Amino acid sequence: MLQLKNSKKIIMNKAELISKLADDAGITKTQANAALDSFVAAVTKTLKGGGKVTLVGFGTFSVSKRAARNGRNPQTGAVIKIKAKKVAKFKAGKELSAKM
Repeated sequence: MLQLKNSKKIIMNKAELISKLADDAGITKTQANAALDSFVAAVTKTLKGGGKVTLVGFGTFSVSKRAARNGRNPQTGAVIKIKAKKVAKFKAGKELSAKM
């Protein structure tokens, strides 16, 4: 894990997460990487299909729709149109929120 200077934020990247999973589960990093990739693929497939993934105690992954709207170009101040789109959303579960 990397701690930023002058900050209490800790950042964990994919490689560090894989290493932690491998150590905790007693498996190789290759196996941990395969498991993490499988999890991400399963969540992605479910969200693309319009569903949601709920992990009790951890949280829920779902899809949210953003309406089209007007924005501004920060350099010129010109009004631009931003298209509607779907975005992934995560809502922390009760147990995860309680541990924060």
